[in-house]
Amino acid sequence: MSLSRRAALLGFSSLLLSACVGPGSSFRTEYTPVPPVLASSWRLAEVQVTVPRSLKVSEAKTYLPAADIVWREDPMGDRYDQVGKIIQDAVLRGARGLSGSRPVIIAVTVTRFHALTFEAEQRFENAGVHNIKFTAQVVDARTGEVLVPPTAIRAELPAPSGKTMREARRKGQSQKSMITAHVAKTVAGWLGLGPDVRGSFSRQGN
Repeated sequence: MSLSRRAALLGFSSLLLSACVGPGSSFRTEYTPVPPVLASSWRLAEVQVTVPRSLKVSEAKTYLPAADIVWREDPMGDRYDQVGKIIQDAVLRGARGLSGSRPVIIAVTVTRFHALTFEAEQRFENAGVHNIKFTAQVVDARTGEVLVPPTAIRAELPAPSGKTMREARRKGQSQKSMITAHVAKTVAGWLGLGPDVRGSFSRQGN
């Protein structure tokens, strides 16, 4: 193959990759904080997580699958259950500082869980987003009274890719550990149990 043809193919591949990732977009971690005077009286009794079966799952080995749920680190299986377990662990961690006397249930409904495919993680450099969205409400565990109505929460975070993620994996980190930690911090911020982590970033991704 001639040098000029190789260069042309390389340029075309780069163009395709750029098209798959898309232009830089704005992403954010966003929530409406629970008033401290309200949350200070709560004690966590239970976390209930729903991942609606109406959400579309993709197993496509592509850079940017068109789906609501994209998750690859767990073995092939029920992605709804796997995503539900990740979110439940994260919410439990984020809400563990609730130490009041009123037992509450935090009910979460996942609306989007779009992590990087392995193809994207391996090929991208400084691109990619873990796009996590859900609604959360708080109810009195004894009476069922709604204390906080369903509230939209965005917990989007830059997804390390390429050599950055390879180095992270060598240190024992994973997509799951990063997503869990960020969702936990988001929940803690929402409940006033930790720093306010709201903010936005611009990045090529989903």
